[in-house]
Amino acid sequence: MTFLKQYLKWVSTALVLAGILLTNLNIYPLNIFFHGLGVVGWTVSGILNKDKAIITNFGLQIPLFLLGFYKLAF
Repeated sequence: MTFLKQYLKWVSTALVLAGILLTNLNIYPLNIFFHGLGVVGWTVSGILNKDKAIITNFGLQIPLFLLGFYKLAF
């Protein structure tokens, strides 16, 4: 659990930044997958650390990414 708490934020940050880069390079839909995984990681990190600001920020982004996945699938 300590390993997860220690490195989840950094891995999630890298995924979010990679998603932003892919968005700026107009590489779709790969940008949604990277950024979405980063958002989920940050949300899990917020839950593990009981950080309500992080849960609110990243948790509310999850439905937006779900819309993107839905649009991609249908």
